[in-house]
Amino acid sequence: MPGRHVTDQQMRLFMTLTHTHSVPVAAAKSGISQATGYRLRNDPILPSQKKTPRSRRRPDPLGDIFETDVVPLLQSAPGLRSVAIFEELLRRHPDLSPGIRRTLERRIRAWRAEHGPDQGVIFRQTHEPGRMGLSDFTDMGKLGVTVAGQPLEHRLYHFRLACSGFEHAHVVLGGESYVALAEGLQNALWSLGGVPENHRTDSLSAAFRNLDQSAQTDLTTRFDVLCQHYGMTPSRNNKGVAHENGAIEGPHGHLKRAIEDALVMRGSRDFEGLVAYRRFIDEIVGRINARNAKRIDAERTSLKPLPARRTTDYEEVTVRVTSSGGFLLRKVFYTVPSRLIGHQLRLRLYDDRLELFLGATFLVTLVRGRTKPNGNHGHVINYHHVIHSLRRKPMALMGLVYRDQLFPRQAFRDMFSVLLEQTSEKEACRKTVDLLALAHDRGCEAELAAQLEEDLRQNRLPDIAALRALFAPPPDSLPGVEVQLVELSSYDHLLAGAPNGEEAAA
Repeated sequence: MPGRHVTDQQMRLFMTLTHTHSVPVAAAKSGISQATGYRLRNDPILPSQKKTPRSRRRPDPLGDIFETDVVPLLQSAPGLRSVAIFEELLRRHPDLSPGIRRTLERRIRAWRAEHGPDQGVIFRQTHEPGRMGLSDFTDMGKLGVTVAGQPLEHRLYHFRLACSGFEHAHVVLGGESYVALAEGLQNALWSLGGVPENHRTDSLSAAFRNLDQSAQTDLTTRFDVLCQHYGMTPSRNNKGVAHENGAIEGPHGHLKRAIEDALVMRGSRDFEGLVAYRRFIDEIVGRINARNAKRIDAERTSLKPLPARRTTDYEEVTVRVTSSGGFLLRKVFYTVPSRLIGHQLRLRLYDDRLELFLGATFLVTLVRGRTKPNGNHGHVINYHHVIHSLRRKPMALMGLVYRDQLFPRQAFRDMFSVLLEQTSEKEACRKTVDLLALAHDRGCEAELAAQLEEDLRQNRLPDIAALRALFAPPPDSLPGVEVQLVELSSYDHLLAGAPNGEEAAA
């Protein structure tokens, strides 16, 4: 058509049609004029091959220095960044314009495509149903989640089936340990209702980092036994090669973005407790699995059945309770009831808790503590365990190693500071111990803390006698007991009416 360029496609069509049609017909079917058709038949060269190469419109700013300055740098240090080479050229040639950066980057990229080293190739995989399950941990610190107003340092254990995309997430308070992996993996498998053939991890590098060779071997052995219990074949990707675990590394980002969106729509990042936060995570993961329900149900038919029962997902440790009323475990001191002093206890160590046994008898569950970021010892203190001894030695509170952790609520800690400022150390310790004892005896910790907060607002010291009266049991709650005494002569009537044998026996 007039005013329009003939394309290579039109010319190929025209030349093909000329084998069976006349030039006018072939030109009409190709969308070109009859005159153009005769011209193309006489000159069968594609239009694209007739274009003259575009020449430079300005002098090449790198023409004199690319081969002499840039290429030697690329050959001696193949990993050198383009921006570093750009800065070096500006240093060597101050007359160069800063506007050549993009030109330099394009020239370097083209040189590397022709002369650069070979790059690693990622081989996309076809995932068979029921074949591969993957586990990994991902840090959640950037989300800013708090529990009861306190920042929650945690990460997620993340399990995923490579084929159907089934996911499971478990909140982990510690590091990438065997305990966290065993508990999270078993929760995922029992939630799924089946077992894949293979299980892939990223070598648990964080768990191995500070372990000696014997400890690493022990950890690997325990993990292999765990997989053997479920009939899975364990495998690990090469250290530092994240794309080998790509079927779960990528979904990490999707899951964290879904959690971030849910937190924004929730309007608050604070949760009343760890249970509430874990429920929140379960709801988000449940929505993801609901979208893939058909694929997950189809893959379940290819999974192996679960064993009859779970295997251990904890570590067993033996400790002895010292005269300090507790025990030290991995740089964390825990208090226990003082009646256990001198006894050897068996501990089941989970990611978030400790279960204590005396022989085969279960005693109590304690919250698992962590060392401080600076490496100092941590403390998990329950004032109920030591208050009876502290009553006899109230001045021990003054220099107590774990004094700050002894107070169950902030109000007790603030009141102790005020008492130290306005009274003597002896009086402050005595009154604070009385407050803790009152909370222990009357079970009024929260109510007493609220009263102390009111005293702090009113700038007054606590009245121990008034508080004891305030939190004393109400008189009407005490049962009234009436004892009716009978006349002693009634026993004579009973004896007089008894048969001879019974009277003699009496």
